[in-house]
Amino acid sequence: MVYGYSFAHRRRIWFPEPGLHPRGAFFFLFLIVLRIKALNEDTIIALATAHGTAAIAVVRLSGPKAIALTEQVFRDSKGEAKTLQDKPSHTIHFGLINQGDVILDEVLVSLFKNPHSYTGEDVVEISCHGSTYIQQQLLQLFTHLGARLAEPGEFTFRAFMNGKLDLSQAEAVADLISSNSATSQQVAIRQMRGGFSNSIKVLREHLVNFASLIELELDFSEEDVEFANRDDLKKLLYSIQAILQRLIDSFELGNVIKNGIPVAIVGKPNAGKSTLLNALLEEDRAIVSEIPGTTRDTIEDEITIDGVLFRFIDTAGIRSTSDAIESIGVSKTFEKIKQSAIVLYLFDVHEFTQRALNEALDELLPQIGDTQMLLVGNKIDTEDLNYIQQEFQDYDVLYISAKQKLFIDDLKTKLLSLFDSRAINITETVVTNARHAEALRHTNGAINKVLDGLNQGLTGDLLAADIRLALVYLGEITGEITNDDLLKNIFGKFCIGK
Repeated sequence: MVYGYSFAHRRRIWFPEPGLHPRGAFFFLFLIVLRIKALNEDTIIALATAHGTAAIAVVRLSGPKAIALTEQVFRDSKGEAKTLQDKPSHTIHFGLINQGDVILDEVLVSLFKNPHSYTGEDVVEISCHGSTYIQQQLLQLFTHLGARLAEPGEFTFRAFMNGKLDLSQAEAVADLISSNSATSQQVAIRQMRGGFSNSIKVLREHLVNFASLIELELDFSEEDVEFANRDDLKKLLYSIQAILQRLIDSFELGNVIKNGIPVAIVGKPNAGKSTLLNALLEEDRAIVSEIPGTTRDTIEDEITIDGVLFRFIDTAGIRSTSDAIESIGVSKTFEKIKQSAIVLYLFDVHEFTQRALNEALDELLPQIGDTQMLLVGNKIDTEDLNYIQQEFQDYDVLYISAKQKLFIDDLKTKLLSLFDSRAINITETVVTNARHAEALRHTNGAINKVLDGLNQGLTGDLLAADIRLALVYLGEITGEITNDDLLKNIFGKFCIGK
C-alpha cells in the first residue's frame, strides 16, 4: 500500500501500489509533516505587482511573522510606532515605512489575518509608490528583518497546502493571470471558484460510497454477503462515464479557448496572405512584396474578435519549387494545416478560374481532413464583383480586398460563425488543462475495467482495486493524491508574487 496525503484537506489516503512496505508510507508522511512545519515557520515576501516603474507597487508578505515584521518599521504620520497586531482583519492603515531614522515611503498597509486570507496565513500587503528603488529597498529591509524571498508560485502553493484552494483551482489562478480573451477569462474564473472541482467531487463521492460497500464485503467474504448491488453499480458507472466523456470532449473546446483558435492562412504564392495578416492585425507584421515566394517561414500573431482569441498563421505559398529553403517553408505550411482548427484558403480572383480552384482544392483537401475550411477570394477592388461571383458560383466564397481592407469585418464575422463563441455555455464545466484531460481518460479506463469485471463476475477485491485506481486518478486532478515533482512543475510556472 502507498500512503498518499491530501494536501488540500490534510487527511490520509490509501491506494494500491505493489512493492512499498507500510513503513515507507509512514516515513513519507513524516517527511510531509516536517515540510508543512517548515513552511508554516517561514514568512515570505515578494513584489506582487509587475516589475518596473509605475504609479504604485504592492509588496506582499505571508507567514506567522508578517504582521510583527511590518510593525517593526511602520510609523504613523508623526513618526511614532504604530501597532497592527490588535487591528482587525481586512483593514487598511496609512503610515510611513522607516529604515532606522530614514523614511522610505508613505504607504498603505492592508491586513489579512489567518485563516481569512489568500494563503490561509497572516498576510500583509504594502502599497507603496512605484519607484523601482523603493520596491527594492522594501524587499531588502524585510529580508534583513527575517523574511525570505518567495519562490515562484509560493503564495498560491501555501493557499493549496492550507486548504484554501485545491490543485485544479490553483492551476486556474495561473490560467486567469494569463487569460487574454473574455472567454478564457470567464472559464478560468469559473474554475478558480470551484466549478470543475465540484464536478470532480461529485464523481468521487459516488465512487467512494460504492467502494466502501465493496470493501465492507471483503470483511464478510467467508459469509458470501453482497452489500453493493451489482446492477446499481453498473448504472452508476455508466452515468459517471457519460459525465467523464462530456468533460473529456470539452477539452478540445477548452484548449482553443485557453490558447486561441489556430487559423492557417494558406494559398498560392502572391495570393495576398501576408497582406491579409497585416489587415487583420492592423499593423505591418509580415513583409509584403510583389515577388512570389516572399514568405519562407510561418509568421504567427493573435487578435481577439468579440472576446474570442484567434491565432493567425501566415504560411509559405503552396507550389512546386526547386528552391530548397522555399520547399522547407511549403512543408511547414502543411504541418500548420494539420495543427489548425480553421484553414483559410486565400486565392487571387484575377489569377484563378473555377477550374484552377477545383485543382487547388483537390490538392489541398486530403491535407485538411475534417478541419473547417473557409474560401476567401482576394483582390476584388479592381474587378466587377457580380462577374467574379458568377465565375465561382459553385463554391461558398467570401470576397475581400486585403490591400484596400474591404470586407475584413465580414471575414471576422465569418470566422466567429465557424467557431461560435455564443455556443460556449460558460455555466457548464469546460476542461482547459491537458493534465486534467489525461487524468479523466485514465479514470475512464479504470471504470471500463470495473465494468468488465462486473460482466465477468469478478470478486469484490478485484473490483475494489480498480475502483480505488479510478479514485486515485480523480484525486490527481484536485491534489488529493500528488507528488513533489508535479507540484514543482505546476507552481514553478507562476510568477514570483503569486
